[in-house]
Amino acid sequence: MDKKEIQDAEVLKETNFSNLGERKIGKVRDIYIQSDKLILIATDRHSSFDRIIAHIPFKGEVLTQVSNFWFEKTKDIVPNHVLAMPDPQVVVVKRYDVIPIEVVVRGYITGTTNTSLWWHYKEGKRDFGNFTLPDRMKKNQKLERPVFTPSTKSDEHDITMSPGEIIKRGIVDEDLLKKIEKIGMKLFKRGQEIALKKGLILVDTKYEFGLDETGQIVLIDEIHTPDSSRYWQADSYQGRFDQGLEPEYFDKEFLRLWFSEHSDPYNDNVLPEAPKEMVVELSKRYIDIYEQLTEKEFTSDRSMPIAQRIQKNLAKYTA
Repeated sequence: MDKKEIQDAEVLKETNFSNLGERKIGKVRDIYIQSDKLILIATDRHSSFDRIIAHIPFKGEVLTQVSNFWFEKTKDIVPNHVLAMPDPQVVVVKRYDVIPIEVVVRGYITGTTNTSLWWHYKEGKRDFGNFTLPDRMKKNQKLERPVFTPSTKSDEHDITMSPGEIIKRGIVDEDLLKKIEKIGMKLFKRGQEIALKKGLILVDTKYEFGLDETGQIVLIDEIHTPDSSRYWQADSYQGRFDQGLEPEYFDKEFLRLWFSEHSDPYNDNVLPEAPKEMVVELSKRYIDIYEQLTEKEFTSDRSMPIAQRIQKNLAKYTA
């Protein structure tokens, strides 16, 4: 897909279907709530700094398709919530009681936001509660082993806490926390192994889990997407790290950096518009990572407007 196709493509900013149930608007997904299931529609909204900063063509489709690829690759580790995939950017899932923390696993010390490991390390923090990092580490350095840095779940701003703090506050009990940490580490290991075979490093990620009626843990939300995860090109990583250069990455870091340099994105009421060439570049990166991971060419049915296509494909799911 060339840059002109991306630039001219329609974006899905929001949905407003009246026949699918109560709508809840998330950062990226519009969620329609039914008695026994949820309909998750991935829009093209792009969230950073706890707000929408741009709309990226084809993003919703890539997120859905990449997530579905990984759900298939990991269902032997933990069951997931997927019931059906009736549209390229829709997944119908079973409803579960949500465990109110995000399981964040990191294999490298990196990042620019105030929730990142590198930000805390640069500020002098070494003891993270369940692990301690040595002095003189460099940005983007591989950790001795992956680390678990859970955070609270929030529609506004997630707060990173040590496992001990989560237990102390009664957010999740110790037994359940250990179980989801163990599952998260297994998922991350699988993700790193598969990604490396495709020439990619899975740097860090987050998982969300729910509980079924018997108390069994189920993977929900998304998995190993370019939104929930950071990927670097594997073949150039070591050489660039040794030279003090940033890795070749696919994620939204470059757009985050642009907003950080041109505004105060956490505090400004109005942000500048994202440069068109950056929006196109980010869309291309989403498409590239889909193609590299799945080894399939990305195609999109744009024979009708996106909302019309989704409505047609969801006709049988009317509430």
